[in-house]
Amino acid sequence: GEAAQVRRQQRDEFGELLLSIRGLPAALPALPLELTVLYNSLLFTVGASDSAIKGEAEGIRQGLLRVLEACGACGQDLGPEELWQKVLQEVTVEELQAPLHRLGALQAAWWLAAGRLESVAGLFQLLSTAEDLGRAHCSEGQNKLLSLIKAWRVPPEGASLPLVQSAKDLKEILCTAAAFLQGLQELEAGNFPTALSLLQEAAGGFCSKKILAQIYTCLGCCAQRMGKPQTALQHLKRALQVDFQCLPALSHAAAVYHKLGETDAELQALTLLYEALGKNPPAAASSSPYFLMRTELLVHTPVLTSLLRHHHPSEVKYLLAQRCLQDGRVADAVEHYLDFLSLLQEGLQQQVPLDGSSALPRIPEVFLEAASALEQAGRHQDAITVCEEVISRTTDLIPRVLRVEERLEQLDCSSPGAELAGGLLSQKKESLCCLAWRTAGYLHQGWAWAKLGESKEAVTQFSRCLSDLLRLQLHGSGVKPIGNLQEEVEVLQKIRLLSLIGRGTQFLELGRHKEALLDFQHSLHVSPGDPAAASYLVQALWKLNRKQEAAAQWQKLSQSSPGEDGQQRGQGRPLPLYLVSCLEQAMFPHSVTLARNIQDYLGTAAQDTS
Repeated sequence: GEAAQVRRQQRDEFGELLLSIRGLPAALPALPLELTVLYNSLLFTVGASDSAIKGEAEGIRQGLLRVLEACGACGQDLGPEELWQKVLQEVTVEELQAPLHRLGALQAAWWLAAGRLESVAGLFQLLSTAEDLGRAHCSEGQNKLLSLIKAWRVPPEGASLPLVQSAKDLKEILCTAAAFLQGLQELEAGNFPTALSLLQEAAGGFCSKKILAQIYTCLGCCAQRMGKPQTALQHLKRALQVDFQCLPALSHAAAVYHKLGETDAELQALTLLYEALGKNPPAAASSSPYFLMRTELLVHTPVLTSLLRHHHPSEVKYLLAQRCLQDGRVADAVEHYLDFLSLLQEGLQQQVPLDGSSALPRIPEVFLEAASALEQAGRHQDAITVCEEVISRTTDLIPRVLRVEERLEQLDCSSPGAELAGGLLSQKKESLCCLAWRTAGYLHQGWAWAKLGESKEAVTQFSRCLSDLLRLQLHGSGVKPIGNLQEEVEVLQKIRLLSLIGRGTQFLELGRHKEALLDFQHSLHVSPGDPAAASYLVQALWKLNRKQEAAAQWQKLSQSSPGEDGQQRGQGRPLPLYLVSCLEQAMFPHSVTLARNIQDYLGTAAQDTS
């Protein structure tokens, strides 16, 4: 706006003034003025660009060389640190001390922005007297860099030329930025208590509301990683009180509530976040128009960028859907999933980062989760339609045969050809994922038709699922491949189990008891000891009038402790969210009649033998 335009104009004017001064030979009497013009010029350059400081400060080196030239010395071949050392140790002219110190503070700002903290500490050691350094050493246990900056005595302002920003303000900003930067470094390194005290120091420093909110957000993340969720929430709330546009604080708060299991609060935070992201953010107010050098120009590290990452609205909408589904809030889940799918239709997926930082799973999984929500809400026909979308899109992506071999799993990364094998492995992984999505689509359709009372149609879908799964061939490792593809193969085995149980239940409905029995036997082959498959097996044997076998199986089942069943159910990794509802549908409905019939039978059999 207008202010920025004024700054640019001032920058240009000071730049021209500096050039005309430098056209003259370096002379001691004129140097204090020249260095002050340089100081103001650099500050206007920073203020006019409004973007983070990078690289070396243009002009500082030249200013120092002119100081040496005026004193009859030379330093062309010196690096920045050595040049400062030479100037500060050899130039003792009283009139030059204040302008050089001020320029030193500006140099420190550039080095801080570049993360060169050692250089900054070295510079402040040179700028401070022995007495100042003594004071810095007294405060043991304090951060060395901060002690050095604080111990530096700001030179008095001369009458020659007003400063566009005082060195006293600059010192405050350097202290805040140094505390903030080091706090972030310690946070990244996992030294949380040190990070916490440095970030708290920064929060008490000299900065705009925008930066203060960012510091509180980082304090919140730090407390969360220290396992102090309530403290984390206090810091994050404080961030939002200071700057309600600090949306990363809201998303971190939602994550803390999730960890605490406070679903209502989490959903409320996510809803607020979604609404806020939907509004066009008002033009970010220039953080503090009065200052040219500001904390935010010095602190721009990758760790801060990742902590303050803004979520895309579609990611937040997905999180709302997912959390509602996990928490059994089916009606809300359906609404959010359908909203999300319509966002996808609008082509918003291009705007979501695909570098793994996004909260979104792969799109087919979202479709399957949506189908799962629709099914649980009793919208079976809609669930079937959504699954059809996944099935049709994955048709051409799966090879006719998918061999998974033990050899391929245990890749030796150093061997020649490892890169090629790695490529094959990721291709195979992708094919297995596609197979899982496609077969899960059929599995969901099978259960949906079953719920609609259409057992024949259900059997057809379960059979399609099972015939597709025949493409998977495991070699050389029994049923359990080792290593990189195990997770994908486990999911496919679980889909096979759920599909066999599903088809078996529908055969029972249709009175095709022998076929049902075969499916349940096969289920137990896929997952030995599975309680649902074992219970259905008993039921099928009983219906086939094979009462003695049914009773023997039932006794075996009731002797296996519920703990073992639990282990069977939760074996390996947690199931993908899109399979959870199928797992629940495959559970055996506890049948009192069947149990009573078997007990009566066993009682009679016992009397007969006696």
